[in-house]
Amino acid sequence: MIQVQSFDALGKFRNEWLNARHHFSFGHYHDEARMNVGALRVWNDDEIAPGTGFDPHPHREMEIITYVREGAITHKDSLGNIGRTEAGDVQVMHAGTGITHAEYNLEATPTRLFQIWITPNQRGVAPDWGARSFPKDRAERLLVLADGRATRDPDALPLYADGAVLAGTVKPGQTLRQPLGEGRAAYLVAATGRVTVNGVAVGTRDGVTITDENEIVIEGIEDAEIVLVDVAA
Repeated sequence: MIQVQSFDALGKFRNEWLNARHHFSFGHYHDEARMNVGALRVWNDDEIAPGTGFDPHPHREMEIITYVREGAITHKDSLGNIGRTEAGDVQVMHAGTGITHAEYNLEATPTRLFQIWITPNQRGVAPDWGARSFPKDRAERLLVLADGRATRDPDALPLYADGAVLAGTVKPGQTLRQPLGEGRAAYLVAATGRVTVNGVAVGTRDGVTITDENEIVIEGIEDAEIVLVDVAA
């Protein structure tokens, strides 16, 4: 089953420094029909103005993955971690038993990112944070960026959750194929460009819920950048 939520129908929040769209219920946006896909709880599409960001705030018992689309984000937390994550790269925060962090755009241009929360399958872990640069050439494949599945990719950032974050690019007429195991679900967003997913047309930054499919077939209509989360259903 392929279900598409158009970008225009996503939850909205905007103030003087943040322009956000919410794929699932978050903050003041609440829709009982848009609570989660399996273990995937949050997918926020954020644009953060230069010189601004999220002041220190706490989290517990959540795996928080940030995929930077444009610009960079600077992370600071209560463990003393400080790091800058650039476009195309990923950071993972294990909130575990509790952590306080801040995220700032210290660049001269807007930062655009996806923030993804996955419910952990291991609770009470020690909080931690990590980031990694990945190859920017992801043509004709989906590269595993963060992974906590039983078959975890050793080159990916670890997760304390039964899920994975993958990303790739596709050109017009090219196809990406990704298996989806029994009892799994996926959520897909084309960060740029347009594609079809198992034959269904998907626009830029639409959200695609994929269930009860053995394989995900992504075909490029335009040059497109794909981000996909595979989780326990």
